[in-house]
Amino acid sequence: MIKFLVFTWDPSTGIHLGPVTLHFYSLMFIIAFGLGYILMTKIYKIDNVNEKYVEPLFTWTLIGTIFGARMGHVIFYQPELFKQDFWSVFLPIRTKPTFEFTGFSGLASHGATIALIFTTLWYSYKIIKKNPFWVYDRIGIVVALGGAFVRIGNFFNSEIIGKPTPAGSAFAVLFPQQSSEYGPVVPRYPTQLFEAAGYLLLALLLWILYRKTDKKYQQGWLFGLFFILLWAIRFFVEFLKEPQGNEFIHFDGLNTGQVLSIPFMIAGFVIMYYSKFNKITPEESAKPE
Repeated sequence: MIKFLVFTWDPSTGIHLGPVTLHFYSLMFIIAFGLGYILMTKIYKIDNVNEKYVEPLFTWTLIGTIFGARMGHVIFYQPELFKQDFWSVFLPIRTKPTFEFTGFSGLASHGATIALIFTTLWYSYKIIKKNPFWVYDRIGIVVALGGAFVRIGNFFNSEIIGKPTPAGSAFAVLFPQQSSEYGPVVPRYPTQLFEAAGYLLLALLLWILYRKTDKKYQQGWLFGLFFILLWAIRFFVEFLKEPQGNEFIHFDGLNTGQVLSIPFMIAGFVIMYYSKFNKITPEESAKPE
């Protein structure tokens, strides 16, 4: 018989360094990019590509992720901010009801993905001069790993929480620090951890396929698989999540996150199909085009 286990999650706000507090969400963001830089450097070494190309990729990825994620959140979940608090859309601050430095907050993965597609295109054609899918195949591993740490950051912040669990559920979490918009503090699904675990497993799968198979020479195959599985994880976990913000995209019982994930999954299948016409040799992979 499975016993009902309720865990109370009530952590400190962050690491206090004198007058400055390093919030755990920001720390997870830093860890995600730090590990991503190290992993991408290793990947370029494996592929015998000059490591000088890692730094500009990191810079463009950072810009695309933060800007795209912020704009995605505001456009898809909180468009009223454009009128209510315009500067908070573009800067890490809140001006109403009082001025406050918020740091990294209100970010949407769909927006980050769209922005990263364009920044990586720029990087591929203008800097490393390779087929964009060569870069996408490899950056997908890094993004999946980074996504796991971002969701752990959401867990620390008691945000993007799950729906209340039914009586008799095997595992649930109480979030005393949750926003009042979610209502009373009751046992809920730790959907942030579900998603984080899924992304970690995806990163591991992509890494194994990259290292142990020849799929990295079928340009686009790994990226297509990444798109399908990443957004499938997001799609199914959404069934257990509370609605995020003022969601205005709905379709036949699906929420905004699920509706936005469907086109990405379809794109993944299309990319995998066309990858069979885009094969290269190891020698071609190691040199700029």
